[in-house]
Amino acid sequence: MANSVAPSASTSATPAITPISLKAIAPWAAFFGILMLVLLYFVGAEQGATSLISGTDVHEWVHDGRHLLGFPCH
Repeated sequence: MANSVAPSASTSATPAITPISLKAIAPWAAFFGILMLVLLYFVGAEQGATSLISGTDVHEWVHDGRHLLGFPCH
């Protein structure tokens, strides 16, 4: 009877996981945070007295998003 050779657990090819530093993530987090605030403004407040863009175009583009997020617009 022949003995079979099974690979040992120490020879597995798992890559080492390196942590990402906070210094590397901070600029991206700030960028996406500002982007989300701008989008929230256009969905929630770009209408009426605080409007930066005249007309109703922005209101019509984000109309369904307003209702989905619970912002009143009528």
